[in-house]
Amino acid sequence: MKIIVLGSAAGGGFPQWNCNCRNCAGLRSGSLRATARTQSSIAVSKDGNDWVLINASPDILAQIRATPALQPARSRRDSGIAAVMLMDAQVDHVTGLLMLREGKTLPLYCSASVWDDLNTSLPLVPVLSHYCGVRWHALHAVDGGPAMLPVEVPGIEGIRFTPLSLTSKAPPYSPHRTHPGVGDNIGLLIEDLDKGTSVFYAPGLGAIEPHVEAALRGADCVLVDGTFWTQDEMTELGFSRKSAADMGHLPQSGAEGMIAVLDSIDARRKILIHINNTNPILDDDSPQRATLARHGIEVAFDGMEIHL
Repeated sequence: MKIIVLGSAAGGGFPQWNCNCRNCAGLRSGSLRATARTQSSIAVSKDGNDWVLINASPDILAQIRATPALQPARSRRDSGIAAVMLMDAQVDHVTGLLMLREGKTLPLYCSASVWDDLNTSLPLVPVLSHYCGVRWHALHAVDGGPAMLPVEVPGIEGIRFTPLSLTSKAPPYSPHRTHPGVGDNIGLLIEDLDKGTSVFYAPGLGAIEPHVEAALRGADCVLVDGTFWTQDEMTELGFSRKSAADMGHLPQSGAEGMIAVLDSIDARRKILIHINNTNPILDDDSPQRATLARHGIEVAFDGMEIHL
């Protein structure tokens, strides 16, 4: 199984276009040793030719240009993207669908609640119906609980995707925002059925529930929420009145933060993704980055490849 990190930043990317925090200003001026990042998305393949795109960020065209494997050029009009799978209906995870409008009908895997949002409150599907069109493949919950039925994507044989419903936040425009339900946000257990290896992918993770802990403990690689370093990061900087928890994210620091969670599991690789532009771990020389290194935790970057 091959995984390419197409984008590793949270919404807005890094540097964010209108932000002059220490990180963004430092990257622009060259005073900070850091690497620019686009908004989070990964691609998964078995053979290196056909890929499942997990989330379609607004930066998808730049990400495709930077990733030759997504353009195998087998015909005059071609793409290595065999299907798109969505974790939620957030703007930074779905609006890239509009950039794929020139292609063939788009196979789209998502939950019923995300599909509903994309037909109503953020109506991308009706818009795309005038271009390539979308063929929906539902990700089904099992008896209303957090477990969801595994799926295999045609053309990506040998890889199984098992969605897990997560406690996080639906988008602000979603009618489910204050009444979250199964499928508003998912994590993915992605398994290579031939090799028996797996990765757990969860760019938005607000709580470590029992089924999430089981997925973390069973995976060879975890690629999880790295949005904020502290619970009050955005409030201290004056950028928001909301905490990390209010936004549906588990910060890295603190007694019950992501570092403590990752210290408790034995995965071969532990990687943070969906990193907000304010997070000090973006500074290669920061003490926070050194802390992650001591704990054996990596920071995802655009173009990172994972082979399992």
